[in-house]
Amino acid sequence: MIKKLNLREYVKQKGGLWATGSIDVMFFAFLLLIVVIGLVMLYSASYVYSYYQFNDSGVYFRKQLRNALIGLVLMLVVSRVNYRIFEDIGALGGTALAWLLLLIARIMPAHNGTHRHIYITETLQFQPSDLAKFTLILTLAALLTKYHSRIVSKKPLQSPLLAARINHAVGRPFFNDSLPPILICGVVIAVYAGLVLLGSHLSGTILILCIGVTMLFLGEVRGKWFVCGGVAAVAAFLIAIKTNLLKSYMSERIQAFVDKDFEPLGARWQINQALYAIGSGGLFGKGLGNSTMKHLYVSEPQNDMIFSIVVEELGLVGAALILVVFALLIWRGVVVGINCPHRYGALLAMGFVFQLGIQVVLNILVATDTVPNTGISLPFFSYGGTAIIVMLVQMGVVLGVSRDARIRRR
Repeated sequence: MIKKLNLREYVKQKGGLWATGSIDVMFFAFLLLIVVIGLVMLYSASYVYSYYQFNDSGVYFRKQLRNALIGLVLMLVVSRVNYRIFEDIGALGGTALAWLLLLIARIMPAHNGTHRHIYITETLQFQPSDLAKFTLILTLAALLTKYHSRIVSKKPLQSPLLAARINHAVGRPFFNDSLPPILICGVVIAVYAGLVLLGSHLSGTILILCIGVTMLFLGEVRGKWFVCGGVAAVAAFLIAIKTNLLKSYMSERIQAFVDKDFEPLGARWQINQALYAIGSGGLFGKGLGNSTMKHLYVSEPQNDMIFSIVVEELGLVGAALILVVFALLIWRGVVVGINCPHRYGALLAMGFVFQLGIQVVLNILVATDTVPNTGISLPFFSYGGTAIIVMLVQMGVVLGVSRDARIRRR
């Protein structure tokens, strides 16, 4: 994608290294509000478990606060960078780095039967799947921008003999000029998903696939290709089941979702306790800090099941208000994307906020036992250093796009 240009010429061609204009204050305000609420709820959900583990109730909160501050600083720096710089560098360099780190994680010693992390020290670790979600959006945005004219083209694909015969048999150009770029995007998504799955990270794999589908939709890919991709995904899943590629804990979680009486003290323990917490919250909750189920009933309440503690303490009303703030943040990100004059910036902004929305929705569906328990974190709430830093950097890119967007500054 990068032609033979030196770095200075490349930056000049993209409009310079630094962005001009002001950020969208409304998006920034919603973001800060959700980060602060997330930190408060993280402390409330984690202090009991933290004291039980470390004899110190503030361990998880202090680490999360430190990582949030690092993420906010990086977010502000990234927001000053011209987002078009990432169009080629992010697509090539970011993808290569993400794939390399995912492979390194695979050869690292297993932790709880998985290979999700790269351990730098005993206390410092990095989860490359979070970076993979970031770079996947950078890559797909670049590809969908570069090949947009072909993706929306209805011109029949002439070269492959088989494609021409199928077109003739169907009576219309089923295979057209969009096929090659769609295949490229599909291979990129498949490689990302495969590498994440190699680390026994089912939830990360699901998110990668959801991000891929979302980006293709935003890139105006036609519906028939989604049908073809869905058939391929179902076939791959059935093959994984047949060949025992799914880890035993993955199969147990699926079985626990189907059979509500399956291993109440094992596979269903966490989700059952989360449902008790949600049910006991009522309309207005027990009050901030007053959760009963975080007292070693809900397993690791600071992680994937933190939403159940939120509902228990703040009730249906409090949880609904938090979801409203998430919705406003996503809405404002979409406004930024729609009003960006450059297709690449629009795809970046909407891709990142839709990823945020997908994670929020899936986390709530898991916590309410609507889908199988796959361990998807709640952005800005669940404990995780890599996750909050990378997510804030992504929001920094959206802020950078907002400098270029033709919207009223608020």
